[in-house]
Amino acid sequence: MASAAVKRQAPRLPILNHMKLHLTCLLLAAALSSWAAELAPTGTLRASFLGNNPTQGRVDAKTGAVSGPIAEITRELARRLGVPFRITPAPNVRGVLDAVKGHTADIGFLAFDATRASEVDFSQPYALGWNSYLVRADSPIRSAADIDRTGIRVGAAKGDSGELYLSRTLQQAELKSRPGMTVDDAQKMLAASEIDAFATNRQRLVEAAVRLPNVRVLPDNFFAVEQSIVIGKGDAATLEVLNRLIDDLRVSGFLKAAIDRAQLAGVEVAPPRR
Repeated sequence: MASAAVKRQAPRLPILNHMKLHLTCLLLAAALSSWAAELAPTGTLRASFLGNNPTQGRVDAKTGAVSGPIAEITRELARRLGVPFRITPAPNVRGVLDAVKGHTADIGFLAFDATRASEVDFSQPYALGWNSYLVRADSPIRSAADIDRTGIRVGAAKGDSGELYLSRTLQQAELKSRPGMTVDDAQKMLAASEIDAFATNRQRLVEAAVRLPNVRVLPDNFFAVEQSIVIGKGDAATLEVLNRLIDDLRVSGFLKAAIDRAQLAGVEVAPPRR
């Protein structure tokens, strides 16, 4: 009889977990509503992101509408704050940094790097975006492990997260970076034998390999970029509110659903902070 009673009670556990999650969401929503003046001082939540980075979001060429993970996170944060929102794409990392530092954006979306953390504060990551290499279809390079060798030349956009990482870690290969280098630039340089590989996030590479001739993406990765929310320096309380939001969006499945809807390659939900 005792065992039967235990079996009847067991189904309550998922219900209790769901109730706890629902209560947590309600408490966080209540906490966020009181932060509207801090996070959106103009009455509108203003966000900035890298307009050319599909792992963050995409801009519709006709309507200007922004979609993707950063759009969904911004929309949800604004909903909880009880304010409207505006998302503005920036041309590069410097554009996002300057928007946040100059108070023309309340939040920004960037990949973490120590050099950037000297200018803005980073939340815990909400997603990991893997980086890999594009090579010529006839290249003898078969994996990321083949890259760091004498005579190998790696192209990358200067200041890109992958470029910053490679500038610190490559020992034998030559890093050839320049500002604003695109996948199309890289394809021409690969064809002209000016570089042997091009490094950037896997989503950009997968999209490029579909439309560009005589190139392929390596099957493995060399670096996981931590995509985060950034705010102005020195506001620990607001940063903690954003960290709690990300925890909630992770546990509820919101982040995974946003990534899945965007159909991103090589992007996954970041694990909880330690």
